[in-house]
Amino acid sequence: MIYQVLADTVAVLHFTFVLFVVLGALLVLKWRRVAWLHVPAAIWGVLIEFVGWTCPLTPFENVLRMKAGQQAYSGGFIEHYTLPVLYPEGLTRSSQVALRAAALLLNVVVYWWAFRQCSPTL
Repeated sequence: MIYQVLADTVAVLHFTFVLFVVLGALLVLKWRRVAWLHVPAAIWGVLIEFVGWTCPLTPFENVLRMKAGQQAYSGGFIEHYTLPVLYPEGLTRSSQVALRAAALLLNVVVYWWAFRQCSPTL
């Protein structure tokens, strides 16, 4: 039972981190210092997605699930949990890359706007 709770906790933390990577720039509009946390998180998230790395939280969650007597899943966290919810069946790789690029562009635009507002010379 404890391993299942731990695995679920890791999944929730992982999902929260993904949301922070995608939408964290919006927090910078209110609290500029959040940028010190968001920029490294966003860089990590972009690298994971565009390079195809596996986030260390994914295998950690899988180990906990196996110890709980559950089946581990293949692929990454995004593919397992969010793609079935957010994207329809049969979404192409190029469409996924376009959606990731849109999330990156959203962050760049929000940062540009946020720091343009606080800098009188821009």
